Amino acid sequence: MSSIPPDTDWLAEIQFDNQGLIPAIAQDASSERILMVAWMNKEALLTTLATGHAVYWSRSRQKLWHKGEESGHQQIIEEVRLDCDSDVIILRVQQTGGIACHTGRQSCFYRVLNNGEWQTVDPVIKPPAEIYT
Repeated sequence: MSSIPPDTDWLAEIQFDNQGLIPAIAQDASSERILMVAWMNKEALLTTLATGHAVYWSRSRQKLWHKGEESGHQQIIEEVRLDCDSDVIILRVQQTGGIACHTGRQSCFYRVLNNGEWQTVDPVIKPPAEIYT
């Protein structure tokens, strides 16, 4: 991943919402599986680019959230992409520990709609009680 460009013209192209946020999709750079969706503000995006590790904005806690700060399951940034409307970011990442979801699964998208019912199709890799101590 490249570092933060010296000018900020690139930042002006991003369409943050009226709360100063943009959805950020974390995608495994190897498998291309969608791991999770979170939110970023300008500070989170700049910190992500400066450190090379995913940093999000926690809407519930109203503060920056360094992915993996409690679990150790960090996301190392390989590439940042902006969609055609400039209002969604994709972070292509290396997911350390193979777990992105707080439920202990590889991905937050572990349920599939089948015959009108949500079915869990991905196993828990590590129980949350063992991750968050």
